[in-house]
Amino acid sequence: MKPLVSLRDVLGQRLLPILALLAILPLWELACRLFGVPDYVLPAPTAILEAFLNVDGQRWMGHLWATVRVALMGFALAILVSLPLAILMVRSVFLTRTLFPFLVVIQSTPIVAVAPLIIVILGAGDAPRTVIACLIAFFPIVVATTTGMLATPREMLELSRSLKASPAREIWQVRLPYAVPHIFSGLKVAITLAIIGAVIAEFVAAEQGLGYFVQFSTSYFRIPQAFAALFFLSAVSLLLFKAVQLVQQTFFGWSLPADDER
Repeated sequence: MKPLVSLRDVLGQRLLPILALLAILPLWELACRLFGVPDYVLPAPTAILEAFLNVDGQRWMGHLWATVRVALMGFALAILVSLPLAILMVRSVFLTRTLFPFLVVIQSTPIVAVAPLIIVILGAGDAPRTVIACLIAFFPIVVATTTGMLATPREMLELSRSLKASPAREIWQVRLPYAVPHIFSGLKVAITLAIIGAVIAEFVAAEQGLGYFVQFSTSYFRIPQAFAALFFLSAVSLLLFKAVQLVQQTFFGWSLPADDER
């Protein structure tokens, strides 16, 4: 009986979204043809596929690598900044009260408005785009890590202190392990935001990347080509999200709920 339940769960979680997408595409195609919707308003799926195939594969890979490279560097920088910052905020109430309002201000500031200034300050190249991706991605990691460490049960903290554990050991051996599920929740959000940050940076100043390719295509009214790039970008974002999920399942499987250990 258990294999049947597992098969049903797999079908529900993995095949149903694909089947839903496959059901939407024919309806989309039929609506575009039936109502004569022009491509510059809403291209049909077949027009988008044709536009995707008309672009050289090497060109796609060049744009893909430019976007993914910046997103991953921004994501890595966000982790390097967020985890120590979260630890400091957990250790000090003063720092929490001092830094958290600034973090909220940074997160609430429209990055599209700040991006040109960052480009001017840091110049051309990957550095400003990496910083932009980091600025968008770091906040969920900080909040999730801080929340997870502060949610550590008091009994565990009192036990570690009764064993005369140092503050550093309390962080590394008690609080951080307990916060791992929260941290990965933040990482899953952050990796998709890093892609958004990379695309925003490409809108401002870039000569390559999927965001640049979307902007280039729309400026020449090649709307099917722009939609093809958007779908490609969405697929990349989904794959990166799944990669973070796979890391958690592989190396931190104990942090997953029992139903998700598959």
